[in-house]
Amino acid sequence: MRRIGALALAVAALSGCAAGGDAQAGSQPAGGDAKSVTLVVHSSFPNEEFAAAASAATGYDVEVISAGDGGELTNKLVLTQGAPIADAFFGVDTIFASRLIDSGAVEAYAPEELPAGAESFAVAASGDAKAARVADTGLVPVDFGATCVNIDTGWFAERDLAEPTSYADLTKPEYRDQTVLLDPTASSTGASFLVGTVAAFGEDGYVGYWKDLLDNGARIEQGWSDAYYGQFTQGGESGEKPIVVSYASSPAFTVNESGDASSTKALLDTCTRQAEYAGVLTGAANPEGARAVVDYLVSNEFQATVPEAMYMNPVDETVALPEAWATFAPEPTAEQAHDLSAVKIEQGRETWLRTLGDEIGL
Repeated sequence: MRRIGALALAVAALSGCAAGGDAQAGSQPAGGDAKSVTLVVHSSFPNEEFAAAASAATGYDVEVISAGDGGELTNKLVLTQGAPIADAFFGVDTIFASRLIDSGAVEAYAPEELPAGAESFAVAASGDAKAARVADTGLVPVDFGATCVNIDTGWFAERDLAEPTSYADLTKPEYRDQTVLLDPTASSTGASFLVGTVAAFGEDGYVGYWKDLLDNGARIEQGWSDAYYGQFTQGGESGEKPIVVSYASSPAFTVNESGDASSTKALLDTCTRQAEYAGVLTGAANPEGARAVVDYLVSNEFQATVPEAMYMNPVDETVALPEAWATFAPEPTAEQAHDLSAVKIEQGRETWLRTLGDEIGL
C-alpha cells in the first residue's frame, strides 16, 4: 500500500481468492454476464481479498482490476467514457473528482444505506452552484484521510533540534537538506501536497514556496514508496532525510512493540484532506452488479476493514478506529488543514502543475 505495511482485510468473511488483473484502456468488462461484475481500482487496493469478500456478500462473481494511481485511473475512465473498462470503479480522490463528474463517465447513483457523514464529502460538478449531493453526481465517498508532512521525532531529539511544525519551517536554514518531497506531476500524494501549498500561499505564492524548499536542499522523489522507504530515516535502513511527505495515519504504523510511543509524527499544520470515491460507470455491462459492489464498499462490513486494509478513515462514523490512531494518528481539524474544493482543484490543477514544472524543472 502507499501507506505503511502489507495490505490485509480484517474480516472473517474473506475466504477464497479471485485474480486481480490490470486494466487496459479500451478493453471491455466481462461480457454482459448477469452474474459477473468488474471493479477497476487504483494500484493500492487489496484486489484478491476484496473480490472474495464482495463476491460472498453480493452474490455476484466480482473481478477486480488495477489501473495505476488515482490520476491514471481517472484518465482511463474519462478516455473510455460510455464504453468503460469495468462496471464500477474505486479510488478516484478529491484531486481528480470534478474531472470525472464533468466527463459524464459516472452514473448518478447513491446507495440507499449511505453511511452517516458521507454526504459531507459530496463533490459538485464544475460550475454547479447547488449544494452537492452524492446522488446527483454518483461519486460515492468510501474513505478519507490527509496528506501531511511527517517527521522522525527521534532524529531531532538526538540532535537537540526543535521539531519543525509548519510549511514555513521547512525553508529555514536549520532544516536544510532534511526534506524529501513527492513529484506532483507523477504522484497523486505529491499532487495533494501541491494543493496544500496553493491553499496556504495562494496561486501567486506557491511556486515561490517550492523554490524556497529546493533552495533549502529539499529532494524530490517520483513516488511515495521511493520517498518513504528510500529516503526517510524511519522508512528504511538507508534513509537520511528526517522529513517526508506522507499521511496523517502514518505514525500509527511506526508504533513500538509496547504500543506506548511512535517514532514518527505528522505535522497537522501541513495537511491537506481528501476523500476517495467509488461509483457506477456510464455504459456498464452490468449496472445492477456495479451498484451492488458500490453498496458493499459503504457497508459496515467493508467499512470496518478500511483502517487496517487501506490506512484511511472509513466514512461510516460508527466504525471504531484502532486505539493507536486516536493516540498517534489524529486527523487535522478544518482550521489546521489547507484544503481546496474539488471544483477549485479541477479549475486550477493543470495550470499549477504546468507552471510549477516549468519553474523548477519537473
